[in-house]
Amino acid sequence: MSTGRLYRSSDELLRNERKRARRLLKVFNDTLPDEIGKRVAMLKELLGALGGQAEIEPPFYCDYGYNIRIGDNFYANFNCTILDCAKVTIGNNVFLGPNVQIYTATHPLAVEERNKGLEAAKPIAIEDSVWICGGVIINPGVTIGSGTTIGAGSVVTRDIPPNVFAAGNPCNVIRNLTFDTI
Repeated sequence: MSTGRLYRSSDELLRNERKRARRLLKVFNDTLPDEIGKRVAMLKELLGALGGQAEIEPPFYCDYGYNIRIGDNFYANFNCTILDCAKVTIGNNVFLGPNVQIYTATHPLAVEERNKGLEAAKPIAIEDSVWICGGVIINPGVTIGSGTTIGAGSVVTRDIPPNVFAAGNPCNVIRNLTFDTI
């Protein structure tokens, strides 16, 4: 799965790892608003790495958790979904609006392979100081460069360079960002 080659998600080991993640997510998603310490503990057990001052608002969903690495000063608003069949690397000072979806999973286009239950995964990287606005979908294999903002409702299908504002479906660069840009 982590090599990018085709695999079967129905494999018993993978099913058990997804069940483990769902058990932890159930506890996390059922926390009360003031149970921040419990949330952090659940995330540290679930995720591959969690930086300081990182906060994810419930509900949060992922496949495995251990493929997700999050830097310092991270915030994800409600309903974040990360399908982490491959590595998802999120830098420092990254902010996700509500309903952001990050998908590493992909399926063969050839119906014969797809019908055999085969799938693949491609890693995603979100570099430092990125803001992903609400309702954004990030597709497999994408890197979003540092300092970039992705506009609400965008579907990111290819790499986005650093220090730009990009939006749309498919997501395209709208303009370069400078320090005086609001």
